[in-house]
Amino acid sequence: MPYTDFDPTAMILRDHLARERTMLAVERTLLAYVRTALALLAAGATLLHLYPGSLPYRALGQALLGLGAGRLVFGLWRCARTAAGLRRLRQPAGRAVRPAGADEV
Repeated sequence: MPYTDFDPTAMILRDHLARERTMLAVERTLLAYVRTALALLAAGATLLHLYPGSLPYRALGQALLGLGAGRLVFGLWRCARTAAGLRRLRQPAGRAVRPAGADEV
């Protein structure tokens, strides 16, 4: 469901907490992308360094370097896109957060 379908003025405390948990999950996912990219880059650089004259290892090393760079760019793009969507859900200034069930009193 697109983030534009939500009304930020109707958010209650539970919704704000869920948004914060989602932002933390986005950060963890970004760190996983970075960790994977670093591992691919390190493996590629190691192959290129240890086997400079071997064509298959050189090709594999270059492929790993490309995959690592691509994984990093994709992870950054995905994180930025998700975070931008969540930022649009921020509470407008000057509006108090209603506790869950406040309308039922």
